[in-house]
Amino acid sequence: MELQPLHLKNELVELIPLQPAHFNELYLVAADPLIWEQHPNPDRYKKEVFENYFNGAIASNGAFLIKSILTGNAIGSSRFYDYVPEKSEIKIGYTFFSRDCWGKPFNKEVKTLMINYILQYVDNVIFHVGAENIRSQKAMEKLEAVKISEEQVAYFGEATKLNFVYLITKV
Repeated sequence: MELQPLHLKNELVELIPLQPAHFNELYLVAADPLIWEQHPNPDRYKKEVFENYFNGAIASNGAFLIKSILTGNAIGSSRFYDYVPEKSEIKIGYTFFSRDCWGKPFNKEVKTLMINYILQYVDNVIFHVGAENIRSQKAMEKLEAVKISEEQVAYFGEATKLNFVYLITKV
């Protein structure tokens, strides 16, 4: 199983394996404080805080730079992480998009690409969503993910926060 396949693409978005050279391009998107206001760490718009997020993305070996097919511009990021072979499970998360993507099909298209790809290899896809992140909770409902629990989650290099846990299972 390849956590950063080279060809996750549709007519709306392209997911490119995240590389250290993408930092500045992605930070231009992430520097908007409103993107992070409902996230478990609302300070990720600050460069030094975003550097930690980015380093975690690189360390995951499963992160993507998301680009718009229409413009070719970076519009966000998402990643696969915490693969547990004995449970046939992986997580998708740490996702964010530029505000001009909100209310449009970008998140659903990205997650659909990622879910369809990874369900070839695992039976269960888990999502952690911040308890106060209403936008992401609604996005999970649109993907027909099922809320299965609540738990404290320690994000990479950040404080532990309450998250809702959602599940999509291979049919």
